[in-house]
Amino acid sequence: MDIMIKPSIELRGTVTAPPSKSYTHRAIIIGSLAKGGSIIQNPLISDDTMASVEACRKIGAEIKIFDKNKKIQITGISGKLKTPKEVIDVRNSGTTLRIMTSIGGLCHGKVILTGDESIRRRPMQPLLDALEQLGVRTTSVDGKPPVTVQGPLKGGDCRIRGDISSQFISGLLISAPLAANDTKIEIITELKSKPYIDLTLDVIKKFDGRIEVKNNNFYVNGNQTYKGGIYRIEGDYSSAAFILAAAALTESEVTIKNLLRDSKQGDRRIIEILKNMGVDLKTKENELIIKGDGKLSGIEIDLSQNPDLVPIVSVLGSFAKGKTIIKNVEHLRYKECDRLKAMSNELEKMGARIKEGRDYLWIKGIKSLKGARVHGWNDHRVVMALAIAGLRAEGETNIDTAESISV
Repeated sequence: MDIMIKPSIELRGTVTAPPSKSYTHRAIIIGSLAKGGSIIQNPLISDDTMASVEACRKIGAEIKIFDKNKKIQITGISGKLKTPKEVIDVRNSGTTLRIMTSIGGLCHGKVILTGDESIRRRPMQPLLDALEQLGVRTTSVDGKPPVTVQGPLKGGDCRIRGDISSQFISGLLISAPLAANDTKIEIITELKSKPYIDLTLDVIKKFDGRIEVKNNNFYVNGNQTYKGGIYRIEGDYSSAAFILAAAALTESEVTIKNLLRDSKQGDRRIIEILKNMGVDLKTKENELIIKGDGKLSGIEIDLSQNPDLVPIVSVLGSFAKGKTIIKNVEHLRYKECDRLKAMSNELEKMGARIKEGRDYLWIKGIKSLKGARVHGWNDHRVVMALAIAGLRAEGETNIDTAESISV
């Protein structure tokens, strides 16, 4: 599907941030593993989160979705997993793939997980190696999906890289409390995207799981039981970042509700980034007020812990005065697509002065981009970032693979 973006001079009004996808995934999965019932309030209903719902149903959880009441009702399995009779198809959801691969390791029978073409290119070997160290038998296609896991996950010590995907570690953290023995997870490289680990630990704690953290190593007691309950999903800073960027690039005044000031979401850093670029932005208890004038200053920033912000920050940098350098983001090459190459290639088509390095983007801001036909790379963050670029471009911008935003 293609979308066409026309330039916009201003945005005004109040919007509510959509629910957090990251929190929704984790609440669905941990609620499914828990003892008793759970109600997930204000969940994000999307292709990706529904992939997690279907995967959890296949291991025995009973899940009902109430669209009108904006809630998901779960009857948990109390840690007693049923071996799925069918392959778990995660569609395009990397979160579902990585977390449910670890969860599958709790099953005594074979669990097979696969997904779409993009998913079948995702690296899995570091996670599979860690699971092997904990007693799980695994197979894959050159370290990529389809993957097969067969437990039980016994616990013990495992070592894993922290610089490819934090989802590997989130999966281990969610499954380890249900292992028969205690588990130590040692991170052997720099831990990137750490805020997503903090988010995972936050949800685990809400469902009564206990994990000790020391120097980026994780210590987990075995034989724990998650306890069901009522869990409300907060607003998503990742999605709100695109609205904030659109307002910053135009003559706008926008209020965004449902964003918690003390959120553990790493992408809350978009507030700091915009302020450093010169944007007038005020925070209240659960809302943001932004006044944009289109005048931004370039920045140098390390986004190793906030990789999902790179596409939209690269757009902001394209219009900012001076240079913007986004560094330490090589792990973006292992997302839905190679996001460094995607943003460099497509913004260049629109006239941006941008260079791509192994782990960085270098951008020299210009007054305006030009509308163009660009490729969305079947990646929702790339499509949305290019759409925001189109708001400030001269002429129309056409973006393909826009159906990817349904995730």
